[in-house]
Parts: sequence; structure tokens; C-alpha cells
Amino acid sequence: MESDPQQQLRELERAEAAPYVNYPKSPWWYAPAIGLWVTAMIGTFTWWRENAVLFCLSLAVLIVAEIGFINWMQRRHGAMPFPGRGRPPVEIGAVWRKYFAGVAAIVVMVGLVWWLVGVPVAAAVAFVQVTSGLYLYERTYAKAAARVRERLA
Repeated sequence: MESDPQQQLRELERAEAAPYVNYPKSPWWYAPAIGLWVTAMIGTFTWWRENAVLFCLSLAVLIVAEIGFINWMQRRHGAMPFPGRGRPPVEIGAVWRKYFAGVAAIVVMVGLVWWLVGVPVAAAVAFVQVTSGLYLYERTYAKAAARVRERLA
């Protein structure tokens, strides 16, 4: 029994897209936690840099928290696609490009606020921008994944 080549191609596309579109929704605390992590990282490099012990301790805690979080996300997602790796569906690739542009914009904005106004305001801006940016990314990603599922149905 021969299969239709078009059907085989469609099944292959669905299989390749699966890790990108079968993506569980992030918990409600995900974006604020990342925003707080970024804020803490800014604080660590600013407030503790003159005290080597506090700086190293704070940095170690933040790095261990990040490693633990990434491991948790990988176990939760299974085949977790990372932006910039693999061959995502076109719709997801567009979302990743916007994500990276947004990250660059946030870095520039926080740097300018840090330079012009100071660290406390820059940390607050970083928290708001990272948290809201991740909420927006999650919504945009979910819509793109739905479009991919619809296209490959």
C-alpha cells in the first residue's frame, strides 16, 4: 500500500513542528519571576560590586536559580525549543525574531535609563519591561502556534 507523497510531507511537517506548537502555557508567575531575576542581576552588579563576598554570593545564588529554572522548564516542556536553535515553523521564527528585537530594545532602554537617571529607576524599568515583554511574547507565541496547528491540520 503506497502513501500519498503530499500526505507524507504533511506528516513530516507536523512532526517537525510538534516541539514548537505543543508547548504548555507558562505559569502565571513566570514573567514576574524573570523580571525579578533581571532586577536582582542589575542590583548585584551595581550595589554589591564593592563587596566581593556579597557580590559573589549574590551572583552564585542568581546563577544557581537560573540553572534550576532552565532545568525545570526543560523537564516540563520535554523537547524544549530554544530561540535561535533548530528549524521552527515560519510563524514561530517570526515571533522569535521579534523577541530578540524586543530584548535588544529593552537592553538599550534600561542602559539609557541607568545612565541618565540611575540604578534604582533602571531596575524598576527593567522589571516592568521584562515582565510585560514576556507576557506579550507568551501571547504572541500562543497565537503563532495556533496558526501553525491550523495550517498543518
